[in-house]
Amino acid sequence: MSCRFLLPAAAVALIALGPWIAFAQRVRAPVAPPPADRVLVPAGAFTMGADTGGEPDERPAHRVELRAFRIDRTELPREHYVRCVRAGVCSDIPAPARFSSARQPVIVVSWPMARRYCRWAGGRLPTEEEFEKAAGGTDRRVYPWGNEPPTLERAVYAQPMGTGATAPVGTHPAGASPYGALDMAGNVWEWTETTYDPYAYQRPTQTATCESALAAYADLRRRGLWAFTGAYGIPEACHRVLRGGAWNYRPQGLRVTNRVHHAPDFRGLVAGFRCAADVPEVPAGAP
Repeated sequence: MSCRFLLPAAAVALIALGPWIAFAQRVRAPVAPPPADRVLVPAGAFTMGADTGGEPDERPAHRVELRAFRIDRTELPREHYVRCVRAGVCSDIPAPARFSSARQPVIVVSWPMARRYCRWAGGRLPTEEEFEKAAGGTDRRVYPWGNEPPTLERAVYAQPMGTGATAPVGTHPAGASPYGALDMAGNVWEWTETTYDPYAYQRPTQTATCESALAAYADLRRRGLWAFTGAYGIPEACHRVLRGGAWNYRPQGLRVTNRVHHAPDFRGLVAGFRCAADVPEVPAGAP
């Protein structure tokens, strides 16, 4: 058979494969992070913690100075996390049907998984100090919206563990913080970057580390202060701080100063996150 008969056959084969080649190219195309939607929290001092009420690890109130930063307007929705999975960066997270819609906050995510997503999205987890300022501002309010008690118009909370669920992110604008951040009380607990040190507020000029945290845990055990760190008791290993309350949590626990803690590998129906990012400093005298 001459070559003049083979060439047309090859051309026909390429034409037939065209749609499959195009499909493969689409599948291999890189998946970009979603556009960031973050609110600005300006630089300045605020009063962190409380002198009365709450748990002992929220005391004493103390002054904290922060640089300007941005924080996600809402908790991370599941559809954004799925993009990170499609990009091959994040691990897939199956969730029960009542938590699996695109706009509900992603849950069953550990601290390292949350950090990985934020890095991919051009950000980082907020610190505990940043979360509290973003939630409560500088006027020492009890809740993100003010001092009035929680209502179901403002937040998602007090739902039965077996049947309750999160709401789509951003659907409770009446609960907005002073800077316009939403869902900072209720819906899901949110991971922060910060190591959980129950004595941190007693030495606010020192950065909490696993070493300082473990020493504090040991001291609490020696003193028999099991409830000092809240209902979860004294950790055995270094924990990280979560903030904000959750869909199943009691209303009084939604205050902006409340701290809870879990091991970094904790993955639960109540734990999600949002990202933050630094704001570049403008040199003095710059135009």
